[in-house]
Amino acid sequence: MSRAMVYQGSRVSRPRHYLMCRPTHFEVVYSINPWMDPSRCASADAGLSQWKLLHDLLVDLGHTVDLIEPSPGLPDMVFAANGAVAVGGQALVARFRHEQRAPEAAGYLEWFGLRGWREVRQADFVNEGEGDFLQAGSRILAGTGFRTEPKAHREAEEFFGRPVVGLTLIDPRFYHLDTALAVLDNDEIMYYPGAFAPESRDLLAALYPDAVLAEEADAVVFGLNAVSDGRHVLLPAGTRNLAGELRDRGFVTFDVTIAELLKAGGGVKCCTLELHTHADSTAAGGSSAEMPPESDTPF
Repeated sequence: MSRAMVYQGSRVSRPRHYLMCRPTHFEVVYSINPWMDPSRCASADAGLSQWKLLHDLLVDLGHTVDLIEPSPGLPDMVFAANGAVAVGGQALVARFRHEQRAPEAAGYLEWFGLRGWREVRQADFVNEGEGDFLQAGSRILAGTGFRTEPKAHREAEEFFGRPVVGLTLIDPRFYHLDTALAVLDNDEIMYYPGAFAPESRDLLAALYPDAVLAEEADAVVFGLNAVSDGRHVLLPAGTRNLAGELRDRGFVTFDVTIAELLKAGGGVKCCTLELHTHADSTAAGGSSAEMPPESDTPF
């Protein structure tokens, strides 16, 4: 029996809660990853137009999207995924490696603190939020190698009270875990093996023997920097084979044009910080917690 037949009709979309940040001040004026080149013209207007299409698509799919206010002088704040890891009423706010992004943390500390999350603090060790920490069912997959420190993995494990699986990235093009791996559902992922150290590839193969394996051509257009609600997968336009593989497995894919923001090394997932609330934690086997109130931030 083919995979397409096995997965046909079995996918379920679950409402998600995301935090995003308008790219009001978006520009590329420094370089802190291999994709950033200040000599390439980046347009805040084009970035905002593409970002809004992503925002509106998430809303149209039935998801809740809150907004954090962008700050002047922080052009990368649009990449909200890097701001924190938020699970079950607890928010561990990022501690950025590069000084250009360090001030972003204050905005996330304030945002979570004002909205009733029961425990909010900044990480002690370098930790770049969901860029390097992705919840996958009862575990958190965590990247290191370029940004987040290995000590941050233990810190997150103790803070959230759930196992953290460390994975080492070795290709600077994939400097965050979310550029090389995406969680499709609690026990399903897709990833590019070439981005990982051999021991991490072995670990992923053991944990996820039926994972979707991406080719380099799809990885380098940030095809793995994707958002999935268990049925719908939003990924950057330009992938060659990845979308077809996902559709064969019963997912519904959406190509999202986000070329302007890619000039800063960020894609679909980079723009969305998932707020894993009470329902997520209970389903994953974590401790229960009250769901934080929704934001009343206007679009």
